[in-house]
Order: sequence, then structure tokens, then C-alpha cells
Amino acid sequence: MALLRATSPSDFGPVIESDRVMLRTPQMSDYPAWAELRASSREFLMPWEPLWAPDELSRASFRRRVRHYLRDLREDVGYALFIYATATNALVGGLTLCNVRRGVTQSCTLGYWIGANHAQQGYMTAAVRAVVPFVFDSLELHRLEAACLPTNAASIKLLEKTGFKREGLARRYLRINGAWQDHLLYALLDSDMRS
Repeated sequence: MALLRATSPSDFGPVIESDRVMLRTPQMSDYPAWAELRASSREFLMPWEPLWAPDELSRASFRRRVRHYLRDLREDVGYALFIYATATNALVGGLTLCNVRRGVTQSCTLGYWIGANHAQQGYMTAAVRAVVPFVFDSLELHRLEAACLPTNAASIKLLEKTGFKREGLARRYLRINGAWQDHLLYALLDSDMRS
């Protein structure tokens, strides 16, 4: 079961905890752990992500990321969260809730990445399960969407294990690793969680 802790004025954004993971908004103090994890996982992550910029792992690039994350948080259009293993307090990956749409839609898009050394250990499953109540209960959204490459068996398994339903195929949907690629579309509704 996930616990959403109220944040203090010195904190930025939500803190979401479960027995396996703790999720919180990235801060500049996370830079060394983030840069090390991303660098050591580069080959593992590249097939599933947009092309990396030449300065991808620089402190200046990370600073721009953090500023962007905090602006999105203030404007209620996105929530970037780093995932920490509860047992070791080690950074293991990241999760984003982006494209928050209000009005008649009430939805957002889920994205995620995991460090190579932490893959297939249940951390991402725990993180997705922990963030779902935040999406539906705290943000009061109706729909959580996700997309993955048809060849990404681990992502397909993750989404289906956490209750997402496959809704279709989007042709040439996202530019991944330098090429426009088809993606499987998934969604989880607030009503799915109550049934």
C-alpha cells in the first residue's frame, strides 16, 4: 500500500512511499547519483529513449531538468519523481506523470526508466503501483495513459501486471533512439481500480 506524505515547505512536490520504494521530486543534490546511474545504464536505456544530447549527463543539463520539473509541478502539468529503493536508499530509476490535462479529459501520461543494475527486481512495478493512488486520489484524474514499443517485453509485462489495458497501436508515435517508432497504447482508468 502506498502512503502519500504531506510535504513540508522545504520540500518540492509529493513524497510517495511504499514498502519497496520511495518516490520524490528530483533536486540538485540528486545530481551525482543520477549522473552515475544514467551513465552506467546508457547502453541499456538507449533503445527505449529519445537520443541523448551531447551534454546529457552534465550538471548544467541536470539543472535545466530540475528547473523544468519544478515549473511543471507548480503549473500542475507534470510530476517528475525519482525512485529510491526503501531498503538501501539508492536511486534506482525515475517516473514521470506528464501532459496533465484537466477540463473534460482529466488525464496524464506515464513515463519511466530504470537503471540497468536494478531492472527485473520489482522496483518499477512497486513504483507504478505506488503512484496510481496519487494520480486518481490526490490529482483526481480519471485516466492514466502509457505507451511502449511493441518490442519492449519488459514494459508490456509491467503495464499489464499493474492493471493497464491495451487500447491500440499508434503508428510512428514517438521518436525513439533517433527514429519515429510505432507504440502500443495502454490506459488505466480510475474505475478500473475500483472494480
